[in-house]
Amino acid sequence: MPTFHIEMFEGRSVEQKRQLAAALTETTCKVLGVEPQSVDIVFHDVKPENWATAGKLWSDPR
Repeated sequence: MPTFHIEMFEGRSVEQKRQLAAALTETTCKVLGVEPQSVDIVFHDVKPENWATAGKLWSDPR
């Protein structure tokens, strides 16, 4: 049972998440030969102040 945890900045719409879930599920089924019911996707919305790259918070000016 494949389970995907998707972490991304908050602000994506429900429709965008719906489309991403459908696309990931379809591709996973094709590649792994599993049924859609076995694919789980968990979205984690992260505030930019809780994510850093190269030692710098994304909420800080770039």
